[in-house]
Amino acid sequence: MLPSSRTQLGLFFILLCPANIIGLWWAVGSPLVMDPNSICRKTKRLAGKQAELCQLEPEIVQEVAKGTKLGVRECQYQFRFRRWNCTSHSKYFGKILQQDIRETAFVYAITAAGVSHAITQACSMGELLQCGCELTRSRAPPSPTAGPGTEGTAWEWGGCGDDVQFGYEKSQQFMDAKNKKGKNDIRALIDLHNNEAGRLAVRSYMRTECKCHGLSGSCTLRTCWRKMPHFREVGDRLLERFNGAFKVMGGNDGKTLIPVGENIKPPDKQDLIYSADSPDFCSANRKTGSLGTRGRVCNSTAMDTSGCDLLCCGRGHRDETVVLEENCLCRFHWCCVVQCRKCSVRQELSLCI
Repeated sequence: MLPSSRTQLGLFFILLCPANIIGLWWAVGSPLVMDPNSICRKTKRLAGKQAELCQLEPEIVQEVAKGTKLGVRECQYQFRFRRWNCTSHSKYFGKILQQDIRETAFVYAITAAGVSHAITQACSMGELLQCGCELTRSRAPPSPTAGPGTEGTAWEWGGCGDDVQFGYEKSQQFMDAKNKKGKNDIRALIDLHNNEAGRLAVRSYMRTECKCHGLSGSCTLRTCWRKMPHFREVGDRLLERFNGAFKVMGGNDGKTLIPVGENIKPPDKQDLIYSADSPDFCSANRKTGSLGTRGRVCNSTAMDTSGCDLLCCGRGHRDETVVLEENCLCRFHWCCVVQCRKCSVRQELSLCI
């Protein structure tokens, strides 16, 4: 259940002002998250680029909010079978943000990626006056499309390519603004790095799409444009980076990050980094932000993170039969209504003890 609007508002301000827009996590599901006027009017301590965007481009702030919500949903999808399942429970999630663990690294990255993706998408949809389709006049020709009949085909840039650079820059302005003041702070350096990794998971994986033109299905001319990866691909890619995240420590100069361990290559810009080990998330603990796994649904036959052995932390599980109602016997009636009946379905669940 979501907290009340007043609680959401308070948590939003507490987390936004000292850190950055990550605090929007706590406004998910509230009208506030879609209302840039409320965000900008109430958060008077915003400064620099954040304040400038609020004053001059409130419609950008609205897309920032949409992007944050996009990141929330993707985080909860990617971690749905893990001990920490990206819960939005306010009393626990705030503790996650206060730690510099791998889970926090993913939160920062997926949020920055979501903001970049949402703003770019709004540009392509014509919802923002400041941007539109990607300018392609100086861009190199598209790579040849595999398949018969495309060799030597004339091409031209056209359609509506995604202006990912605009989304990248706006995400950078808003997400990184609060951390730029403390460049010698190790936590700030880590957060900035993970923000950038999230944005690059979108910008570095643009794909080229083409459409053939010609008589009788021939491909005498191709019109091509560049599109962002689907956000699920972004989430999958960042989860891989989460699994291979680098542990780092601060250098003696206070301005550099050094990988922990012998013979470990420095992380690149797309790697996720952290400096503290994660709790095991097996038992509820408000200090660490762990809700525990007691009562979680697990897979009694799986050997991965969703399996009862791992998810239940060796405590075992119990089987329970539940009766659920779901739509069934759906029929389409012209025009244009789908009518369904409600059917009771018995389902066997395995729950962590």
